[in-house]
Order: sequence, then structure tokens, then C-alpha cells
Amino acid sequence: MNFKGEQHPGVKMPTGDTLGFRLNHTMLRVKDPERSLAFYTRVFGMSVLRRLDFEELGFSLYFLARLEEEEQVPEEKGERTVWTFSQKGLLELTHNWGTEDQADFAYHDGNAEPQGFGHICFSVPNLDAAEAWFDANDVEFIKRSGQGKMKDVVFVKDADGYWIEVVQADRLAGLGETPLDQ
Repeated sequence: MNFKGEQHPGVKMPTGDTLGFRLNHTMLRVKDPERSLAFYTRVFGMSVLRRLDFEELGFSLYFLARLEEEEQVPEEKGERTVWTFSQKGLLELTHNWGTEDQADFAYHDGNAEPQGFGHICFSVPNLDAAEAWFDANDVEFIKRSGQGKMKDVVFVKDADGYWIEVVQADRLAGLGETPLDQ
């Protein structure tokens, strides 16, 4: 691989010290795991790879991924835990026990003030079909693909109000291009 990344102020060239580092997962806190798991497994076709419970600390972790048919996931829990923590692009849902019983409880979605975390993103093979699927499953839209200045980009909300960007890669070739870039 010859591509070393775009160069911008502040970018430092990686050294051999980081060889083998990979982004494993992003964590979202969820109020009701049953509701959140139903959303991510039904709407986005994810599978739960591993659930880890920490009784003394009062929380559970659920690691989810989109599995390819040919992937060989270990059945034995210890081996599956090691396998899970070696993957790329997982979603971790963290449930602090008892939040599901608190009527007024909600986590900050990162997009209300003060802004912080923004969203996660899924790439889909057909954005129009994905929008129809979301409509059929009563998914709440923030923005549809034809709305706003950024066309071909969809934003929906999950069960906890977190934003999910949905894109079709081959419709984004000119994204962010200006006349000076062409």
C-alpha cells in the first residue's frame, strides 16, 4: 500500500510504534437494551457478538457487528471475546442497569447543545432501498437523501436518539469537492 493519507497541518506520519493498531469499536450508552438491540438487529441487520456483564459495577456491554456469511465466529465464549476485540468497526452498546425503569432518563445525543459526539455511519449498497426500508420500519428521519445541501446523505435516529448517517459509497465521489479541487 503506497497511500500514506492526505497531508494537512497537524498530520504526523505514523511510525512503526503503531503498527497493528486498529479502531475496534465505538460505544453508545443506551437506556433500554431490549429496545436498542431490537433496533440495531432488525433495522441494520447487526448481530450481537458478545454480551459482557459487570455485576459489581452494574452495567452490561453488547458488542454488535454486521457479519458476512463466510465469517467464522468462535462458539466458545472466551475465544469469541478475544475474536470480538480483534475486529474492526464494531458498535458497543453500554447499558447501566436500572436506566430502563427511569421514565425521564435520557442520554445526551451529542447533537443538542453543547454539541460533542455527532453520529455513527453505515454504508449501504442502495440508498433509495434503505430509505424505503426505514420508512417501512417507522425509523425517524433527521434528513432524507434529497433534502438539504448535502444530497445523497441520509440521517436517521436510533432508539436512544443518536444520529446515524447512511450513505451509498458510489454516490459520494464528488462529496466535498469545490471548483478549485476539480
